Amino acid sequence: MVLSTPSASTSTTVRDDETITNEGEDQECVISTSPASVFGSPIDQSTKDFNFNLVKTLKSFLFDNIFQGTSVQRAYARFYALETIARMPYFSYLSVLHLFETLGLWRRADYLKIHFSQSWNELHHLLIMEELGGNAQWKDRFVAQHIAFFYYWIVVSLYLLNPTNAYNLNQAVEEEAFATYDAFLKQNADYLKQQPAPSQAVKYYSGEDFYLFDAMHHGASSNMGSDSGGAATGRRPDVKTLYDCFAAIRDDEAEHVKTMAHLQKDDNIHLRA
Repeated sequence: MVLSTPSASTSTTVRDDETITNEGEDQECVISTSPASVFGSPIDQSTKDFNFNLVKTLKSFLFDNIFQGTSVQRAYARFYALETIARMPYFSYLSVLHLFETLGLWRRADYLKIHFSQSWNELHHLLIMEELGGNAQWKDRFVAQHIAFFYYWIVVSLYLLNPTNAYNLNQAVEEEAFATYDAFLKQNADYLKQQPAPSQAVKYYSGEDFYLFDAMHHGASSNMGSDSGGAATGRRPDVKTLYDCFAAIRDDEAEHVKTMAHLQKDDNIHLRA
């Protein structure tokens, strides 16, 4: 199904699952404002399974072959690549949303805000990996940046065709990112707890400006209501060690997973004022 691009007024005046009957017709039509039925098309389970398996296969190939190695430093290189690539979907979403707004097809400031806050979060993950030396080798930078370049355009195309599919693909990516960080924490807990947190992590997680950090917290869980945000959920990472740093990054990825899943079902993401 080709992407439909309703006007802003449509998205704000029609509520989820509102039923209307066309004059002169016996058949009822159900209108929903969720991206899965208006801003794109629903995807079936086979497509979701394909996205999940594709991400898992590509991640295994990339990490096990190009970024192979068991040392902590090689892990930092893998995470540098992961964060370089993981930023791209949010750049892609923003680019397409700006295009839609420029053409007068779709205007949603809340979508722009949530995706920019996610890109800001991924930027700081990347800065942390760079401070740890994850970008020290030229070949690692070359591979990560070139994959990111092509991935950006792939996601732009997917988002133009069907945002729901693009969100589902990124959900699979963020799920893999969460699992990767979680495994790293379990395998290296003793070492990480003895190392100080990088300055970029302390600055981001312990600074005074949490506006964008709070803005990225959205999801379908019960503690993600209309006033959701980092402060509302009590999420203020206490980052003193390198373990704390990676735990905070892992939990950030979990927030991205929830947001991607949420956007496939309901576009009313209720951003904080």
